[in-house]
Amino acid sequence: MQGLSEEQFNWQPGAGQWSLEECLAHLTMVGQVELNFIEKAIEDGRTRGLMGSGPFRYSAIERYIIRETEPPNRRSLSAPKRFIPAHNQPQTAVMPTYYHVQRMFILQLERADGLDLKRVKAATPISRFLKLSLGAAFEQAAAHERRHLVQARKVREKIPRGVALPATH
Repeated sequence: MQGLSEEQFNWQPGAGQWSLEECLAHLTMVGQVELNFIEKAIEDGRTRGLMGSGPFRYSAIERYIIRETEPPNRRSLSAPKRFIPAHNQPQTAVMPTYYHVQRMFILQLERADGLDLKRVKAATPISRFLKLSLGAAFEQAAAHERRHLVQARKVREKIPRGVALPATH
């Protein structure tokens, strides 16, 4: 995002297509929910003494979900309404929160060290009926991040030359 004007940050390549801002705001929104579920799963796993060491092999459905989330996109998926970000948010609102969520994922990965990443289960924003093993939840969250970062890079590559650049002093 470095060096982008607000106009570039919020530029949409077409009707119904997300800007860089929307990609990152979406990741922040989803990430906050995922982190809440992951934190609860870690606490539960520690309380229940579910310790273990890998490598861990996840279920077929978990591997399928991760594979379908991972870029390149095999098919376009619509975000649930609760995860559709507001358009035209400033970089100063989006980026600090996005970076905070990234730091929190790292913290939770560190907190999960020593847990049995297959037996500890985490709820997901995918469905209230679906729980993933903690390791698969981390993998799916990372795949989701990569999916939208690839999307954001493609948007940045399409920003037309006529869209205002930041003023230089």
